[in-house]
Amino acid sequence: MENASSVKEFILLGLSENQVIQKICFVMFLFFYMIIMSGNLLIVVTVMSSQHLKSPMYFFLSYLSFVDICYSSVTTPKMIADFLIENKTISFVGCIMQLFGLHFFGCTEIFILTVMAYDRYTAICRPLHYTTLMTRRTCDRMLICLWVGGFVHSMVQTLLTSFLPFCGPNKIDHFFCDVHPLLQLACTDTYAVGILVVANSGMITLSCFFILVVSYIVILVSLRRQTSEGRHKALSTCGSHITVVILFFGPCTFSYIRPSSNLSEDKSVAVFYTVITPMLNPLIYTLRNEEVKSAIKKLWRKNLLCNSSRESEE
Repeated sequence: MENASSVKEFILLGLSENQVIQKICFVMFLFFYMIIMSGNLLIVVTVMSSQHLKSPMYFFLSYLSFVDICYSSVTTPKMIADFLIENKTISFVGCIMQLFGLHFFGCTEIFILTVMAYDRYTAICRPLHYTTLMTRRTCDRMLICLWVGGFVHSMVQTLLTSFLPFCGPNKIDHFFCDVHPLLQLACTDTYAVGILVVANSGMITLSCFFILVVSYIVILVSLRRQTSEGRHKALSTCGSHITVVILFFGPCTFSYIRPSSNLSEDKSVAVFYTVITPMLNPLIYTLRNEEVKSAIKKLWRKNLLCNSSRESEE
């Protein structure tokens, strides 16, 4: 990637410079990352292998878990490794690639959550038309649009940042490369770029959030006409989704739709949407969903039976 910068690498200051805290963080975040990988991978495998989880809701849930794995993997492994080394450097190209991956998977996750809300709206408010509206072909087209939308957003953020001149200093007060920390290091006026970056993120975040709010207002209104059993089932699936939306949209909104002034606050909030939320998503969806729990139990039983039969043959 061509750039007029004299800076060829950046130094990530990370969450803390205290050696004791870094060792504690290494153990803690390694444990968190293992939960992220195992929990989300379990949901992907369960949905793919279960014959009872073929509805659009679980189709998008499996992709949400896949995106969570990718999203967290863009930043977390590097952060964990940096807790053990003194020289926390990242090349200019590596920094830009990390920025691209972060916004690509982050934006795609926002779009998936929005589509999942539309799926719940269709299932609850238009049940007679659900099978014709949410066909597999429609879901595949939505999925393509999600990936394309995430790519376009990420390209805009990346191009706006990567062609700025960086002459030094090269210390980033964060544990990964992001737009706002890099704008503060650029040796030129970044006011216009900063406005475009915030506008790009803000337009996507606020428009998707508006669709989500409208969808759930309509859902809650329509639930008054349903039986108590139907209302309970609908609220159970919607409750999980609303919880995930709040956990992800809240920190993202704080970080990306305002000009950044306090990077210490930003990196603390970033831990939440890059590590904590991807870790909690599988727990939220499995603990509140009987179908997913049942499918996971069947998957475990199937594996245990296969292992037992192999041992008996040996």
